[in-house]
Amino acid sequence: MNATPPAAEPLPASQPPAPLVQRGADDERTLLVKVFGKDRPGITAGLFATLGEFGVDVIDIEQVVTRGRITLCALITPPATQSAEGTLRVTVHRWAEGLRLQAEIISGTGDNRPRREGRSHVTVLGHPLTATAVAALANRVSEAGGNIDRVFRLAKYPVTAVELAVSGVATERLRAELAVEAAAQRVDIAVIQAGLQRRAKRLVVMDVDSTLIQDEVIELFAAHAGCEARVAEVTAAAMRGELDFAESLRARVALLAGLDASVTDKVRSEVRLTPGARTLIRTLQRLGYQVGIVSGGFTQVTDHLVELLGLDFAAANTLEVEDGKFTGRVTGEIVDRAGKARWLTRFAEQARVPLEQTVAIGDGANDLDMLNAAGLGVAFNAKPVVREAADTAVNVPFLDTVLYLLGITREEVEAADLVD
Repeated sequence: MNATPPAAEPLPASQPPAPLVQRGADDERTLLVKVFGKDRPGITAGLFATLGEFGVDVIDIEQVVTRGRITLCALITPPATQSAEGTLRVTVHRWAEGLRLQAEIISGTGDNRPRREGRSHVTVLGHPLTATAVAALANRVSEAGGNIDRVFRLAKYPVTAVELAVSGVATERLRAELAVEAAAQRVDIAVIQAGLQRRAKRLVVMDVDSTLIQDEVIELFAAHAGCEARVAEVTAAAMRGELDFAESLRARVALLAGLDASVTDKVRSEVRLTPGARTLIRTLQRLGYQVGIVSGGFTQVTDHLVELLGLDFAAANTLEVEDGKFTGRVTGEIVDRAGKARWLTRFAEQARVPLEQTVAIGDGANDLDMLNAAGLGVAFNAKPVVREAADTAVNVPFLDTVLYLLGITREEVEAADLVD
């Protein structure tokens, strides 16, 4: 953690800065007051009470507490006279010494300039997150012409998640540069353009098999039909993009012909939610998001998941049943690669949410159109072809890590759970 946090971002246009901020323009002097030492209650109040005696205006504040050590920075306008400024410096140092803190006061100009163009949020997930990985990523940012303005921890478990505010380089270029380094360092990274649109994601649609749940549903059915190995082989090829999904689906479903449909209850009981799935959905719903699933699997299972998790939307294939047995066919519109993207669009229309404000999560090649159509596409423990094409990839086995990509911290999630 740097001892000197950078100046804060300017207020958005909807909240125009007060006139006092204009006194900190690029060509005027400012004072940067830095205080650091053992944290305790009252330090922030004490510093600003001390500064208040000199009639200065506050331009920027930044404070960080790490393992009980505080770093507090205040960017202020100088007092009216040189004499008063000298007295301020002496007074601040005496106040700090009385609390066994260290203080530093730096004079300068141009301290409050707006961030450079090209601003991005970079979320880094590591399990663990090594110092070597952080160094390599920071070096890539620098080589791309960017600057790390701020670093903020989002979570310390089950993965370490940090967010970097980066300026000075276009988001697309930064994403391309960091994707290469992230793969080399075996960490996950998401690069999202800064701005209000990041906060505006209001609909999340996810794949089911190997995303929301740990299983491939058709393989669970196939295990009861005695053809699991044959089905698994075809499924794997389809997810890698080596086979047309619709054709592979028909071939696999045909192997279920004659299986008693009552096995559905057993299959439902065998389904295992992905770790973090309930937390992800519960947190999104608290925030007013609508949540849906779209699956190349079957309504015989997804209907149960909708009820279990309180989902808003769902689409899947349906196994045809005659005389209490599966016929080996599906009925209605097949939910394939193109179909998943169509259902995302339909869900967005029903939710009255623009596609730009949607998040799609998936792992297979048949999810690619949906991931590319969404405002943010997340490849979750995905096949290589999917990781390379998606906006971002998460390769840890916890579905709730997607929350960190939206800027939601682990502490906020846990605090909300405690309230309930």
